Amino acid sequence: MAKRDTTAGAPVGGDDRLIELTRRLAAIAAELGLSEIEIESAGTRLRVQRTAAPAAPVVHAMPAPVVASPPPTTVEPAIVADVAAPATFTVEAPMVGTFYRASAPTADPFVREGDVVKEGQILCIIEAMKLMNEIESKAAGRIVKILVENGQPVEYGQPLFLLEPPR
Repeated sequence: MAKRDTTAGAPVGGDDRLIELTRRLAAIAAELGLSEIEIESAGTRLRVQRTAAPAAPVVHAMPAPVVASPPPTTVEPAIVADVAAPATFTVEAPMVGTFYRASAPTADPFVREGDVVKEGQILCIIEAMKLMNEIESKAAGRIVKILVENGQPVEYGQPLFLLEPPR
C-alpha cells in the first residue's frame, strides 16, 4: 500500500479524472455534512472520508499510487481517499451487526493485513441479534487492508476487507 502526501506541491502523475472526482466528492461531502462518501465505476472504487483531526490529505492506492487533490481553501477537516484498483476485490458485510476480528476478546484475530487466505477461510465474525456469524472468504488472496475496527457496527454491503488475488 503506497501513501503519498501532496501538501508539498502539485500532484505528480496520476489520473486527472480521479483527482477531479476526488475534489467533487470532497465538496459534496462537505456541503452535505457527510463524514464519508463512496462510489464505484468501471472497476474502480473511490471513497472520500472526512476525519476529525486536521491533517494533510492522504491517498491509499492498491496497487498503483493515485494522487489526491490539494487541501480545500476553506477550513475543513482533512480528506482521506481510498482507491481500490481492479486488481483488488472487496469482502463486504453480508448483514447488519457488530464486527469482531477474533472469536474472543483475548484470542488472536482470524486474519491480519498481509496474511494469505484460502477460499472458505474465516475472516471475522459479525454478531447479529446475539448470534455469532462467521464470515468466510469467497476467494483466495492476500489481505491488503482491514477496513473496519474491532467492535465497530457494520451495515449490509459495507466493505470489510480488501483482498489481492494470488499471482
